[in-house]
Amino acid sequence: MNPAPPSEKVCRRLKALSHPIRLGILNVLRSGEKNVYQLEALMGTTQSNISQHLAQLRDKDILTTRKQANQVFYSVPDPRTFNLLDLLQELYGRL
Repeated sequence: MNPAPPSEKVCRRLKALSHPIRLGILNVLRSGEKNVYQLEALMGTTQSNISQHLAQLRDKDILTTRKQANQVFYSVPDPRTFNLLDLLQELYGRL
């Protein structure tokens, strides 16, 4: 089986970014890793909603996780993700 071309990977990741809550999650994670409950409080939406969006970002390798006891912490492993968000903000204004 041939690996997917780079353009396919880019499209999958951009599609994952194409939701206001997912963009908000990434902006919140700029300050460091957070768990679902912290994200819920900061984003003003339900735990279930946050979890669904985290799953999509994780599935596209935009987020990584770290377990500590019974909590899962989420972070953005590639700082270039924030460079992309900065560029989008420069083009379109505050995200």
